[in-house]
Amino acid sequence: MTGIDDRRFMARALKLAARGQGTTHPNPMVGAVVVKKGVVVGEGWHRKPGEPHAETLALQRAGRAARGATVYVNLEPCDHHGRTPPCTRAIIGASVARVVAACEDPHPLVSGRGIHHLREAGIRVDLGVLRERAEELNRAFLHHARGAVPYVTLKLASTLDGRIATSGGESRWITGEQARRRVHLLRAQADAVLVGVGTVVMDDPRLTVRNVRRRGQPFRVVLDPSLRTPLESHIVRSASDGRTLIVLGRGVSAGRRRAYQEKGVRFLPLPRRSGRFLWPDLARGLSELGVLHLLVEGGSRTAAWFLASSAVQRLELFMAPAVLGEEGVPAVGPLSVERLALAPRFRLKQYRLVGGDLHIVAEAE
Repeated sequence: MTGIDDRRFMARALKLAARGQGTTHPNPMVGAVVVKKGVVVGEGWHRKPGEPHAETLALQRAGRAARGATVYVNLEPCDHHGRTPPCTRAIIGASVARVVAACEDPHPLVSGRGIHHLREAGIRVDLGVLRERAEELNRAFLHHARGAVPYVTLKLASTLDGRIATSGGESRWITGEQARRRVHLLRAQADAVLVGVGTVVMDDPRLTVRNVRRRGQPFRVVLDPSLRTPLESHIVRSASDGRTLIVLGRGVSAGRRRAYQEKGVRFLPLPRRSGRFLWPDLARGLSELGVLHLLVEGGSRTAAWFLASSAVQRLELFMAPAVLGEEGVPAVGPLSVERLALAPRFRLKQYRLVGGDLHIVAEAE
């Protein structure tokens, strides 16, 4: 088959993989297509943990037609026993002639072993077809697999002059309905949504996913060193599902925590240095809870802390066509950048109109 065919069938595999958005955690989104003499004879995608992987489903649907066929998959097939058997075993057992994988899986349990095992079995393996699209789809999984650190997306909704609230603190709603709907899609892609306690006190957000398909809600995380989160806040009142986490300093007494724990709040006590948490400590604590993708939503001091910690991998900025002036609350708090060379830098990835607002996506350089 030609390179054009490879790209066409890989695009189909990626489209299938995307159907697992919001349901596959902690597994990656994977789609597979089995092709024989230019004709699709089987396809599948991974739906959720514990269910068959994409390659296994596609091969089952192909049946005997898989013999001598090509399997297109957006991620290196696994070669280890987890909740399900290794995909390499199914591929080899089906007598497939060729596997085309978009990108390698850096997870320590895979990391080239799947490719090596297939080649040892005499199967041709080609890599890199639509690699950029494949890595974008599973960017959080791949980032975490390489370093056991959550992938951080910082979401900001501001005016054209970079303000997120008026001088009186009013912030609802700076952006329009379509932009807010897009934020729910971002939440659906994340394992945890984080704000600072100031945002909880001022805005009382729910931080839940609404009107978007997702298997369960993400963690709702509040950075609250001194435990100022109101007991009557939405975040505390919804804590009975076990998904509300308050990150607090180690000096907060057990007595103060008890009322929150009775409502279902979970705590992550962390040390502070010069009054601040450290990103490696928070990253470790979130990773232990299974957080691969963290969405940070505010406020300005929290945004500055993540940027200063070089923790932000992706910036999602929604800009409303309004101006609030210097007395408005800035989107990002003090960073103490003395030279341009030291400023956090991002690479523009896309920009588009979402309703009446401008949506900008950028990635860390």
